[in-house]
Amino acid sequence: QVQLMESGGGLVPPGGSLRLSCPASGRLFSGYTIGWYRQAPGKQRQAVAGLTHGGATIYSDSVKGRFTISRDNNKTTVYLQMDDLKPEDTAVYYCMAGYSGNWPTYAYMYWGQGTQVTVSS
Repeated sequence: QVQLMESGGGLVPPGGSLRLSCPASGRLFSGYTIGWYRQAPGKQRQAVAGLTHGGATIYSDSVKGRFTISRDNNKTTVYLQMDDLKPEDTAVYYCMAGYSGNWPTYAYMYWGQGTQVTVSS
């Protein structure tokens, strides 16, 4: 079992920045991918950014150039640096650890509880 716990959400004005964190604990298998998804009210959950065990990064077109996914040296905490935030980035952001599949869908997916990000003046 894998446990994920997001933090770092909040209210920021347009153009502002936030950094989300997600420490992972439990049984993490080799070959996993950790990523960030988001879900806005009335919309489906969408993939935002992923980071494979080998270090490759994947971004959705809507955040490319503004968001950066990274992890610590122990590979147990993943971050999402969000810059130049826009009102359309408002959503609940979820951390995910996935095995056996390809971005953004895996046979085994573990989720955190989510953290709210609101971009508004």
